[in-house]
Amino acid sequence: VQLQASGGGLVQAGGSLRLSCAASGGVDSITAAGWYRQAPGKQRELVADITSGGNINYVESVKGRFTASRNHGLNTVYLQMDSLRPDDTAVYYCNARGFANGEYYDLWGQGTLVTVSS
Repeated sequence: VQLQASGGGLVQAGGSLRLSCAASGGVDSITAAGWYRQAPGKQRELVADITSGGNINYVESVKGRFTASRNHGLNTVYLQMDSLRPDDTAVYYCNARGFANGEYYDLWGQGTLVTVSS
């Protein structure tokens, strides 16, 4: 089982990006997931948390600008990022938990760089 993250890049302030994180390799489901980010010199922080109950919680700084979602059929989670700001610049990571071939997994994607220019 592996997670493949994609969608990062360079964007001007006010722009948008959509990150994707696809689970593959016998995956039955993504039960819960999270999007994290780590800016240079800072600790990794949880940006959006998709719970097993389907609730989505956001860190205060991205509320109203970022939208996390999950496609069960594609075993993929997304992070739509709008109204991007320079302080959103970071490496973004996805974490997914679920079942593959009947066994539980808890995996991290490889990280994708988002750079927002002013």
